[in-house]
Amino acid sequence: MNKSKELINKLGLDATIHAEEIPDIDLYMDQVIQLFDSKFGPTLRNTDEKVLTKTMINNYAKGKLFIPIKNKKYSKQHIMLINLIYQLKGALSINDIKTTMDPINEKIDNEDFNLEDFYTHSVALQQANAKSFFTEMQAHEQEIAEMEMEDDLKHLLLITSLANMSNAYRKAAELLVDELISNKKEPKK
Repeated sequence: MNKSKELINKLGLDATIHAEEIPDIDLYMDQVIQLFDSKFGPTLRNTDEKVLTKTMINNYAKGKLFIPIKNKKYSKQHIMLINLIYQLKGALSINDIKTTMDPINEKIDNEDFNLEDFYTHSVALQQANAKSFFTEMQAHEQEIAEMEMEDDLKHLLLITSLANMSNAYRKAAELLVDELISNKKEPKK
């Protein structure tokens, strides 16, 4: 079987946009899309997929998933926020993403909030998660390899195992989003 290394390479789990890679100058939408394509394009499943489109960015802006843009240009903060949204969109609904992003956007608007520090921690966690995934993937693969059955059935078991783990992580994230909603409704003491 030994698909772990092959899958990890194709997944590009270490692909990200580090804070220091984001220009300090504001970018036009096409430049933002180009930046995301250069970082995440190789991780796409096929050539028909898009990392980010003008429509996606416009929908994020209309849905108030990030702070308002100025003069049709996107700041370093916008790019960090769009990347956070990009990381969330594979697992959460747009409403859940908005709920998740609201506290960050409020902090940017109302407080002296260092988004770059938060973003850097997020990227560090993403990279730690990639290492954990590789270890977990190898353990699943090893356990399945020891089972006595045909290789195609082992392959199917690996698929179902990964799908099951994916569902567990997504459901856990959704429960945490629900907790955000619940905490917002409760009066602060």
